[in-house]
Amino acid sequence: MKIYTAIVERCIETGLYVGFVPGFTGAHSQAESLDELNKNLQEVIEMLLEEGQPILESQFIGIQNIAVA
Repeated sequence: MKIYTAIVERCIETGLYVGFVPGFTGAHSQAESLDELNKNLQEVIEMLLEEGQPILESQFIGIQNIAVA
């Protein structure tokens, strides 16, 4: 089992959750709930993996807080 890290945001205009896997072309989805988004992303990743293991273009490292005066 391989675990991928997804970035999740909420669209202010639509209220939908939007998620994507950094560096994994095509691994993105949206949904009305976080549970639905997780399921959608899992399905998308499984579908993409049918074509073979991806060569990830980037690697998730973490987040940083940036203070601006």
